[in-house]
Amino acid sequence: MNIKITPGNLSRLEKIFEEAKYVLRFEKGTFNSGYCILEHKKVVVINKFLNLEGRINTLLDILSSLQLDATLLSPDSLKLYKQVQENRNVTDAENPGGQEPLPPANEEPA
Repeated sequence: MNIKITPGNLSRLEKIFEEAKYVLRFEKGTFNSGYCILEHKKVVVINKFLNLEGRINTLLDILSSLQLDATLLSPDSLKLYKQVQENRNVTDAENPGGQEPLPPANEEPA
């Protein structure tokens, strides 16, 4: 998704989580993907050492994987959330396996 890397856009993304009753925490930890989601407790923990671009990209990645209750979101937040979801659907349609195909292995004759 093409979103400008600005503190204002970071605030807009954080507001979506707040309105959806998720607790967003920036903490130190060993996260393979830069974040951890505790869905049953509605807590999202993000690596506090990520820069602005990393935080925005991480929040976009998380939003695209969560199904939020749209009735809780304000009109502005709902619009941004739908854009993130639509972008995920377009990406999934272009890449149905969810991952890029691996290059063929070079096999040596035995």
